[in-house]
Parts: sequence; C-alpha cells; structure tokens
Amino acid sequence: MAEMEFEAKYVETHNILKIFAAEGVEFLLSCEGKVPLSECNGKTICLFFSANWYRPCKAFIPHLVDLYDTLRKRSKNLEIIFISFDRDENGFKEHMKSMPWLAVPFDANLHRRLIDRCGVDRIPSFIPLCSDGITVEEDLIGYIEDYGADAFPFTRKRREELKAIDKRKREETNLEELLTHEGRNFLMSGDDRKVHVSELIGKTIGLYFCAYWSPPSRAFTLQLTDAYNNLKAAKDHCFEIVLISTDGDLKEFNVHISSMPWLAVPYEDRTRHDLCRIFDIKGIPSLVLIGPDGKVISMNGKFMVSSYGAEAFPFTEARIRDLEAALRKEGEALPQQVEDVKHEHVLKLDMAKAYVCDSCRKQGKFWAFSCDVCDYDLHPSCVEKINIDERL
Repeated sequence: MAEMEFEAKYVETHNILKIFAAEGVEFLLSCEGKVPLSECNGKTICLFFSANWYRPCKAFIPHLVDLYDTLRKRSKNLEIIFISFDRDENGFKEHMKSMPWLAVPFDANLHRRLIDRCGVDRIPSFIPLCSDGITVEEDLIGYIEDYGADAFPFTRKRREELKAIDKRKREETNLEELLTHEGRNFLMSGDDRKVHVSELIGKTIGLYFCAYWSPPSRAFTLQLTDAYNNLKAAKDHCFEIVLISTDGDLKEFNVHISSMPWLAVPYEDRTRHDLCRIFDIKGIPSLVLIGPDGKVISMNGKFMVSSYGAEAFPFTEARIRDLEAALRKEGEALPQQVEDVKHEHVLKLDMAKAYVCDSCRKQGKFWAFSCDVCDYDLHPSCVEKINIDERL
C-alpha cells in the first residue's frame, strides 16, 4: 500500500471541465499529442495526482495502468486525468511516459491552483468524479491496489459488495473458486507439472504465504517441509500445501518453488494478491489451514506446525488440546529439578520452544532441564542423576 494517503474535497463530474476551462486549460495531453476537453464528455472521469520524484507514486502507477487497460478492454467509458505535483516540466514529461491516460499540460502555477481547488495535499491521490463516490478517508489508493479493475465504479456500494464477496470466500471456502482464475484451473509444481485444483478437494490444505527473500520464511519452510514429507508418507496424500508467493519477481519465485515439494499458484496470476487480501495476511510466513470440508481450520497454522510438526495433523482445536494435555502430563511426571553427573549446577525443569541438548547435541523442544547459572540444557532423556552414595 502507498506510504502517503490522500485527502481531497469532492468535485462533481460535470464541473471539472468547467473548472479546467475557467483556469485557462484549452486542451489535455496524451502520449500522442493534444486532446480537446470535449473528448471527456459523457465519460467517468477520475483525477490522478502524482509526482515523478516520489517513489510511492511510481510504485502505484502499474496498478493504475492495469486497471485502466482492463476497464478499456471491458468497454467501460472511463478516463483518467493526471495533474502533476512535479517541480519541473522534465519530471512531468518523464512521469507521463508511464501513463496511457490524459494529462493537464504542465504549468506549475496552474497545477498548484488545481491542487488547491481540489484540496489535495498528499500523493498519490485518485479521485473518481462520480455520484456515491468513496470518500477520501477510505483510502482509494489501497482500494485499487487490493481490487484492481474490480473496484470500478469506485462507489461505496461496490466496495461493500467486494467486501461481502471476500467474507463469503473466507467463510464458505470453495477451493476451485479460491485457487482458479480466468481460464486457469490448475496449480503448478516445482518440476513444472500442472495439477488440477479439483484434485485437492476433500484434502486438508495449507495456504502458505511466504517469500524467498524473507529469512523467517526460509526458516519455517524447513519445518513445514519436514511435517509435509512425514504426512505424505503416513497419511496417504490427504494433506497438500499451496504456495502463495510474495516474491519480488518471477526469477525469485522460480528459485523458490524449485526447492519446494508442494504446489503453487502461478506467479503472474492475480490470485496471489487476492488471497492475501481475502485472508488479511499482514506478515510472512503465514499458513492458513483449510479442512476437507472446505472450512478454515486455523489462520495460525504456523504456530501449530512450529510447535508440533506433523503431530498437529489434522490441525483441529481438539487435536491441539490433546497434544497440550499430553505435554502437561509429561511435565507432571518429571522432577522439578535434578543434579546431573555432567554438570556442576542444579538443573531445573523448564519449557522451551527450541533448544540444543548439551549432551547429545540434538535439537529439542518443550521440556528441558536447564541451568539458571550458565547456558546449559539437557533433554530429560539425557539426564544422568547423581547417585547419593557417589556424592558422599
């Protein structure tokens, strides 16, 4: 989402061309030359305030270009008019190269008057001049980034419709609706196989949101791979993972998926972005678990897998309660402290998410006997208690 939100006063559609004329604007510019103001008559007009020198503006342009091109292909009568915040004409011209829509000719004083007249003080700003328009406080920039061309016609009614659709998809999960998109009914594997989404129906599914550039993602991928392989061997293919990549580019994605044993939504597919929005993913790695009945089991699959690995399957609340009860019972059977022949201090029973046993050098989790004086941990099974006779 863009770093700076926008604030603007509402400007009625039928007034904007009069405002331009009153300010001395005789024509608009396109990449091909001059365009008369009359070309905008009868169209849904949107004003776009931006600057070439501001990185969030340049980052938002591809989203807006995609929206503009898509709506044009759908024969929507839309026109965008760029009003520049650039400091000089060279910056304005450079910025315009990335825009397929119209622009008010560069004149710093004219632009400042238009900016003040619309009450814009932050960029990027996108103002649809339509009735029932979304208010500026609702962040239309983020709305377009989230929904793309589906945001049209940028009304409150349309936004509520889209939110309702997302809610239904989240609560009444249909894998084919979630994971397919405009003619694509398959997922891809690391070895370039295509697997039909219909083959996943009836399985427990993990939607794995992560990126190759993220160290926490790479660390959790190792844990998830171990759990996945164990379940594949033991549970007769009743569990599948689908990568929802947030990688920076296709090359990074290809390296990422080639190292994974599961499936992925294709990188160029908008479904990746839609799923992040539908499940409100705020950070990575994240694992959303969906049961065989299509219902979301957990939004925090990462915790389950990190804590219990493959033993957490089928990832239900009942299963986690059973594991926690077994863990408590195990702890109750252990002494609160011990003296071990390998260490000079008393070791106390402790709970640790992860540790390395200083005796066998293997990874451990949950119960450990730890030293309060120095950094020393033992698996309960590695403890060699001091014999009272030896002490005497």
